[in-house]
Amino acid sequence: MRYKITVIGAGNVGASCACLIAEKELADVVLLDVLDGLPQGKALDMAQALPHAGRDLRLQGSTAWEDTENSDLIIVTAGIARKPGMSRDDLLKINAEIVRNTVQKAALASPGAILIVVSNPLDAMCHVAFKASSFPPSRVLGMAGVLDTARMRLFIAQALNVSVESVHALVLGGHGDTMVPLPRLTNIAGIPLPELLDSRQIEAISHRTAQGGAEIVSLLKSGSAYYGPAASVVEMAESILKDKKKVLPCAAWLSGQYGYSSLFLGVPVKLGRDGIEQIYELALTADEQAALDKSALAVGKLVDDLTKLGY
Repeated sequence: MRYKITVIGAGNVGASCACLIAEKELADVVLLDVLDGLPQGKALDMAQALPHAGRDLRLQGSTAWEDTENSDLIIVTAGIARKPGMSRDDLLKINAEIVRNTVQKAALASPGAILIVVSNPLDAMCHVAFKASSFPPSRVLGMAGVLDTARMRLFIAQALNVSVESVHALVLGGHGDTMVPLPRLTNIAGIPLPELLDSRQIEAISHRTAQGGAEIVSLLKSGSAYYGPAASVVEMAESILKDKKKVLPCAAWLSGQYGYSSLFLGVPVKLGRDGIEQIYELALTADEQAALDKSALAVGKLVDDLTKLGY
């Protein structure tokens, strides 16, 4: 059986997602954008690279929603980056409008699809997508902790000069400055991280993880990360379409877990063919719970702002 994935937004993140999906031969891909010529050109360029990799799939660029019909998975990357002079509320409103409009159309074209949201501010945009799609919560999730955890794993591997494959880490909470890295639950091939690094080194890695996106923005001067986010969302997509049942930290709709309800927050989930098949609730220390409470409060404030703006 061949699956179909629609990627909404042909910018750097969306195009990178489409390229990785094609390289892995996960599914046929529709790269959708409002700017005519952009998705078609990028998709054609990617398609012409497929013979080198021996990949056989359909890769189409389009501006027409009918081309996305009956997608199994929809990846939402549409939105704009914050510009000079733009307030947070301005960005929130503009991206909320983009996400709401695109998700409404995507849901009509593919009512049985699973939604993965990448647009920022991520946790708040998951809320918009959830309402706009009317999908069950198991079929709406956000890419956040997968990327944040990958960053933490990389920084630990570099500090210890070990393979990233040996590093197992976990980051909870919102996708932003208030995210919650959990060194206590991080290990290197089973060896607890605190046995290999001191508290000062661990704190530095946790801080760099939380500032991972900002660090890249400061280096690029214009633009933000896209290779890392794309690889993260494709790992999620692969677990879903192949029913791998991977346990990954994703933005999920909570209904009492960790003390929260009606809120998208980054937590460990099992990802399979039905989307989120289980949410894992961890026993946190008092300090970890306090940090998660702070993160949830920041996400809740964004959702409150969305409500005031009519979303």
